[in-house]
This record gives sequence, structure tokens and C-alpha cells, in this order.
Amino acid sequence: MAKKKRLRPPAAPEGNPAPPAAPISSVPVPGLPAEAGSGIVAILALMMLLAPAMGVPNEELLQDTLKSIIVSFAALVAALLFFWELRNRTEPLRWHAVVWLPLLLMAYSLGSIAWSHVYLASVEAIRWFVFSVLVWLGLNTMSRDKLPLLAWGVHGGVVIASLWTALQFWGDFGLFPQGPNPASTFINRNFFAEFAVCALPFTALMLMRARQSATVALMAAATALVILAVLMTGTRSALIALWLEVLVILPLVAWRWRAHLAVGTWPRSTRIIAAAVLLGTIGGLGLVPSANPKILAEGRGQNALERGFKRTGSISAQDPSLGVRMVMWKATARIIEARPLTGVGAGAWESEIPLYQSEGSQLETDYYVHNEVLQLLAEYGLVGWVFLVALVAYLLMAAWRTVSDTRPQAREEAPWRAVFLCSILALLIVSNVGFPFRMAATGALFAVCLGGLAASDARLGLAAPWAAARLAWSAAVGRASLALTLASIALATYITQQAVVCEQEIVRATRIALTISASGDPNSPRWAPGKAEMLRLIRAGIDINPHYRKITPMVADELARWGDWKDAAWIWESVLTSRPYVVAMLSNVARAYTSMGETSKAMEYLARAKKIQPQAPAVRSLEVILLARAGRLDQALKMAHEAIADNVIDYDLTNAAFSLAWRAGDYAFAAKAMQLRMKGWPLSRADGFMQLGDMYAKALGDPAQALAAYKQALALTPEAERGTLLRHLPPEYLPKLGFANGVPAP
Repeated sequence: MAKKKRLRPPAAPEGNPAPPAAPISSVPVPGLPAEAGSGIVAILALMMLLAPAMGVPNEELLQDTLKSIIVSFAALVAALLFFWELRNRTEPLRWHAVVWLPLLLMAYSLGSIAWSHVYLASVEAIRWFVFSVLVWLGLNTMSRDKLPLLAWGVHGGVVIASLWTALQFWGDFGLFPQGPNPASTFINRNFFAEFAVCALPFTALMLMRARQSATVALMAAATALVILAVLMTGTRSALIALWLEVLVILPLVAWRWRAHLAVGTWPRSTRIIAAAVLLGTIGGLGLVPSANPKILAEGRGQNALERGFKRTGSISAQDPSLGVRMVMWKATARIIEARPLTGVGAGAWESEIPLYQSEGSQLETDYYVHNEVLQLLAEYGLVGWVFLVALVAYLLMAAWRTVSDTRPQAREEAPWRAVFLCSILALLIVSNVGFPFRMAATGALFAVCLGGLAASDARLGLAAPWAAARLAWSAAVGRASLALTLASIALATYITQQAVVCEQEIVRATRIALTISASGDPNSPRWAPGKAEMLRLIRAGIDINPHYRKITPMVADELARWGDWKDAAWIWESVLTSRPYVVAMLSNVARAYTSMGETSKAMEYLARAKKIQPQAPAVRSLEVILLARAGRLDQALKMAHEAIADNVIDYDLTNAAFSLAWRAGDYAFAAKAMQLRMKGWPLSRADGFMQLGDMYAKALGDPAQALAAYKQALALTPEAERGTLLRHLPPEYLPKLGFANGVPAP
């Protein structure tokens, strides 16, 4: 084997001793000139400020859609500025092995378009493309003198988002629509908490770097606010990450690298100020009780400290929410076992998961596994394994290099590297019961941290294959990249416009539907114009994006409640064209066709549902109804008996069972079915007692039981609706109930 020629350092001028030759693995990989890249880092910092801090003050655009728009355009505009600055450059740029990881997932996503779910795979490809751009830009622009600017952006974003959270917790601040409170600008408190614990290390580092006592006090208060905000959410995965950060990792960072942080030079008075403000803010504000009725109704703590400690103490394997996730995790494990090499396709988990659920289960309302590791392996197969193993291997090596490299430059880099690693560790912790990779702000922070680590590797000269390398560059490549970025911005603008219009149309239609239902008289002629507008909006939204599953079925559900089965059916069917295995949706369409008298079509959809989940409650209920409609009453009643014996309780099933049993003279079973319906759906109790009273009076000839049931129905009926009930009662029972000719007896 030929010997490699060893590089020699240039000869030193006479009279000046030559410096020791650095090993090749320690030669830094040059980046951009010192004056370049500032604008790019400023854009990335602004992205990390705006994405968490900004929210939509109405429901016509999803919060994460806005955050995705911010992140995507920030990445593309930063890339445009980057390539503009390099349009005439011929010197190499930086490359790093970690950039291959998101590119690998992007390539798989593009490939899976050919054989899996086209829309979902395309969305995944775009997501990993933006992620890759952020990592590569960070690698090439994040010099150590620019890192404070980035940190200020992350710090500002999480502090403002935490302020919104505190206002929602203490005062029911309602600027941003949200689900589980307090959610800041993230629609769901879990999403905010996951971002906050990933951003907390940056706020803590800014505290450690502060020098003036006033700045130290301000940063200590800001750090305390972020900690309090996480406690207010009560998100347990985030609380685990929080305790690990504040009790172990961040104090260790402050102690180990104190010589390179301002905290190591603080006089005693400044240390006392920092501790007093930090602990005093947490202890004082942490005892301020919540004034948000939704939070108080949960019974999980009246203040932030109580909520945080109580929720931490409730972590157990028997937790109900963990049990729901376990259903999804087990089904996902079956996907991994069945498709270990190819996976089901990028993003296709939500489309394919019904095929892998256990017999009789029916959990199809989630779009993600709530476990990023399982979802990657289920969707990406072998490529997912490569990504995860390589990522963990790189992070472990980066952590080892951070603590073991004793060179002066490495020790200067260490606090920043520790913060990037701490943020990613928090992300990996919350990824076990959530999906933060897919949330715009948290995913962007993940990419920024990987880019920051890669840039640090390049500065330290940590060589390929696991670290930095040179990327050949030319003016022609730069100009082509500039043109590609301009095209990407144009495409992103079009996609954004379509997404915003689509969500606005669908959400407006949903709001109209819910308003009509809330009126209590949805079939009144006065609602005809509103219904027409609602249908116009929902058609327009579906025409733009026929793959939107999150909200469109809500409109169909309301239409079904009004008896408009025809319009409900086509909306449900539009969802099924993209998600063909959702058993609940198949059952809904079959019910619609049953109600419209189109039994053959109903049986077709029932057959599709039975093929996927023959024991699902909705399927068994539907089969009973269809058998009854087909005149096969004995078989339908037998199946109703079997279903209820198996504890399959469904509103429509109990209704059908009651009717079938009454007709067959099986009065005991009829009464049992109605009692089960009233127990499961308490709002139906008044109507249920009326039906029982009719059965006792007209079929059994038992006036005592009939009278008792009618009395219960009367007691449960609001005063304004009693007139309708009295007109339905047999006349002979009115005097016994205290009424004569429909009015109270004197």
C-alpha cells in the first residue's frame, strides 16, 4: 500500500519558532468570511423569536400552520441571502455528515410517493427539505461570535410564549384559541411545554453569560418564568425533561465551564441576587392561584407549583392517557414487525394504522403515534433505523468530545455545545410520548441545534466521516442554487396561499355547522341560507385539499345529526378517498346510505369495514341495523345480544337492540338495552324513559311501570319542552301525572 505524503507546516520566518503542527483531525474547516453570514443568523434568530411568540387570534388558521409558514419562509429567505452573498464564490463551503440524515429521510419521502400515500409523503419530503436547509445554513454561518444573536432569538421566543401561558393560567387570557389550557400560541399545552423545555437551556445560558447585576436579575426572572410556564402546563414528559435540566445538566454546565462563563466571575452579591430572584420568582409566582375555570375544573392543582408536583407524582404505567397511547404503540409495533425494511411510507402511518390495530379496537382519531421513534421506524423502515442509530451515535460522540477535549478553543466552545446537546436531549425525552419533530417551532429548534453542533465541529477541526468536511463550490453552482431557492419561494408562496384559504373555508363551514346545531332547531327554514353557505365553503375547501382529515368530518357529523345524510355522505367519502381504512368513517357512510334507503351501497361499505375490523363496535352496531333493515330480525336480535354480552355499547346498537327486542317480545332485553343507552348517553334519558313507558303501557300492559317511567321522563324534561311530551303521553296517564287536558290539574 502506497504511503500517504504527510503534510508539513510552512516554514517559519527566521527568528520565530514554528508553532507545533496540529494533527490533520484538528485543522478547522474554513467557513464564510467574518463579515458574511450575519444576516443569515439574524434571520434564523428572528425565526426562533416569531415562531413560538406569534399566534393566530381566531380559529380560521391552525396555529401550527402559521408557525410552519414562519419557519419555511425564514429558511428560504435565509438561503436566498446566503446564495446571493456567495454568487461569485469559488472556495469550498462546509459539509457535515449530520446533514445527510434529514436528506436521507427526504430522499425516502420522495421515493415513497411512487408507492405509498402521495400527499402525506410529499408533505414529509417538504418538511425534511426545510430541516436540511436549516442544518446546512447553521453549519456554514454559525460562527461563535454570532451564537449569542441566535440564543437571544430562542430566548425571546420562549419568554414571550411563556408570558402568554402565564396570562392564560392566571387570568384565562383568551387572545389565542386553544384546546387544553394553557397552550400559549400552540393550540395544545403539550406542544408548548415540549418547545419550552427544549428552549430553556438557551435562556439558562444567557443567564450564565450575564455580567451586570441588573441583567443577571432580569435573566433570572425570565428563566423562572419559563420554568413556571412548564409547571403550569402539567405536561409530564416535559416535566421529566425539566427536572433533569434544572437539577442536573444546567448546574453541571455552570460548574464545569465556569471559567468560560460570566457566572464563574460573579461576586457573592450577584450570586445572591440571581438565586433570590430565580427561587423567589418560582416560589412566589408559583403559589399564585389560577383563575382559569377550565384548569381549575381538572383538579390537578390550583397553582403552578402544586400542578407541577402533582402531575410529576402522577407518572405511572397505569395512567389512562398512557393506556390510550399504548394502543397506538402496540399497533405501530405490528407495522414495524410486518414492514421492517420498507415501512408503510413517509407520513402514511395515519392512513395505514387501522390495518394493524388489534381485533375489536377502534382508535382512529390520532394522526401521529405520540412516539417519534416508533413513527420513524413504522414509516421509514430501514431508513428510519439508519437515521436514528446514526443520530444517537453522533450525539454521543459529540457529548464525549465536549467533555473530553481539553484544548483552549474546545473549552471555549463547550458551553454552547452543551446547550445544543441539552436542548436535543430534552427533545428526545418528550419525543417518547409526543411528536415534537413534526411541530414547526420545535422541529426548527432541533435543526438549529444540529447546525450549531456541526458548525462547532468544523471550527474545532473534527474530521470526516463523522464530522466536518469541505464541500466543493463554484460560482455556477451558487447561481443555480440561487435560482432554485427563488423557485422554492414562489412554490412556498403558492402553497401557503392555498393552505390559508383552504383552512379558512373549512373552519368557517365548521363554525356555521356548530352554530346551527347549537340553536336547538337546525331544520328551521331560517337556517337555509346558512346551510347553503356552509356547503359552499366546505366544497371549496375540499376542492383545494381533498386530503384534509382533521376538521372536515366535523361538518359531516353535524349534517348527519340534522338528517342531511346525502351531504354528510359525500364529505365522509371525500375523506375516505385519502384515508380508505378508517373504520369509523366507513361505518358512517354505510349508515348514511342505510338512512337514504340505498341498502346495497350500505352493505358495500359494511363489507369494507368488516374486512378491516370485524369486531369494532361501530361495525357490529351497523351490521345489526342493516340486518334489521333487510328483514332478518331474528339474526339481527341474536347479534345484538352477542354484542351487548361482549360489552360492545354503541348508541345506535342499543337503539336497534331496544326496537328489535320490543318487536320480538324480549322485554327484559329491551329494558336492558335502553338502560345501557341512558347510562352511556345521559342527555337521552328523558327520551329513553318515554320509550320505556310506551313499552310498558302498550306492549306489557303494566301501568305501574309505565307510570313510573313517564314520571322520570317528565322530571327530566325542561319546562319549555313539556308541551311536546304531554302531547305524546297516552291520555289516560295525564291525570295520574297531575295534568288535566295537558295542563297542571288545579
